[in-house]
Amino acid sequence: MATIVNQLIPLGLAGFIYLALGIHFWRTRWHESTAPAPSGTHSPTWEKLAIGVTLLLHGVGLKFSLFEESRMLFSFSLAFSLMLWLAVLIYWLESFRVRMDGLQPIVLLGGAAACILPLLFHKTHPIPHAETVGFRLHFLSAMLAYSLFTLSAAHALFMGLAEKKLHQRQISRRMASMPPLLAMEALLFRMLTLAFALLTLALGSGLLYSEILFGKPFTLDHKTFFAMVSWLIFATLLAGRRIYGWRGRTALRWTLTGFAVLLLAYVGSRFVAEVLLDRY
Repeated sequence: MATIVNQLIPLGLAGFIYLALGIHFWRTRWHESTAPAPSGTHSPTWEKLAIGVTLLLHGVGLKFSLFEESRMLFSFSLAFSLMLWLAVLIYWLESFRVRMDGLQPIVLLGGAAACILPLLFHKTHPIPHAETVGFRLHFLSAMLAYSLFTLSAAHALFMGLAEKKLHQRQISRRMASMPPLLAMEALLFRMLTLAFALLTLALGSGLLYSEILFGKPFTLDHKTFFAMVSWLIFATLLAGRRIYGWRGRTALRWTLTGFAVLLLAYVGSRFVAEVLLDRY
């Protein structure tokens, strides 16, 4: 009962604040009204502080959800929630360097959904060998990679929207709140490069030390197969960027395709197993 309360209070409160902040940013950055948008290069301090506090609450809720005494628990809903928590964290840190107001509504509303999901789908399963340092490094690199690719996919969608509106010469309030396209593209490839390095680390550690980390020899299951396919897609994208200067819609299509395949690697497979097939 105490564990449920420890999850419910921080996750529920974080979800509510995420939702309130998402609505706030939509009304002040996206909604076409006569009210002026906040001026300056960066968002007001109170907004950054509010997001930081919400991230802390979300993280506390995840801590109680993931760790129970000496065990580590997991599920598709916790995987999704952790991915979104890391994505919002990275976005929040990036917002101290570049104004990212145009991304805030969708990222924060996604954070709200990520807090509610573990409360709706609360069944979990224990993870074996989670006490080893090697496994934790493998797990952390995988989750960091997933979160960065999640943020990259959202970033790519907004880039596509911004490019389309600019070509149509439709400069709306929401377009004005976004960074310049060149700055958004540079940020996208910075995130993709780091995410690709982390995904390489996660796949490499899983392949080379599978028996140590998981207690069994390496097997090519659905999760590993989709992760390797996504790795090939992002490797091709980064090589194409470096060799042929890929950018614009070509880069966006490759990014979204790679992200969709990566979701199937774990979150999709766990959703089918746990929710549709009721297997743990």
